[in-house]
Amino acid sequence: MTRPDAPLQSAQADAPAFGAPWEAEAFALAVLLNERGVFAWAEWTRALADEIHRPTTEGRSYFQHWVAALERLVAEKKLADPVELAARRDAWDRATRATPHGQPILLQNDPLAPGGAAG
Repeated sequence: MTRPDAPLQSAQADAPAFGAPWEAEAFALAVLLNERGVFAWAEWTRALADEIHRPTTEGRSYFQHWVAALERLVAEKKLADPVELAARRDAWDRATRATPHGQPILLQNDPLAPGGAAG
């Protein structure tokens, strides 16, 4: 059995374990929250499995399910307000769409942000 803190192995030895930096950050956040006792691995795996098997999430990548599970647990544990989480997720989505290809995605790129493209 693989330990949760064991290094990830990709299908190809020379391929990166994560497809994008945000995937690694989401992974690290789950590990950190577990280490701080916010949730046990069994609770985490149930939340992730629930997200993966949710019928309305077809087409999501594995790490999009991962983030959804994190958001749900963080809201359930009252670590963040669900409305604020949704607003931040929407801001990142707008920033992503407003960022030219190849450039770093910054929250300041959200056109609705104070000082952003439209602010």
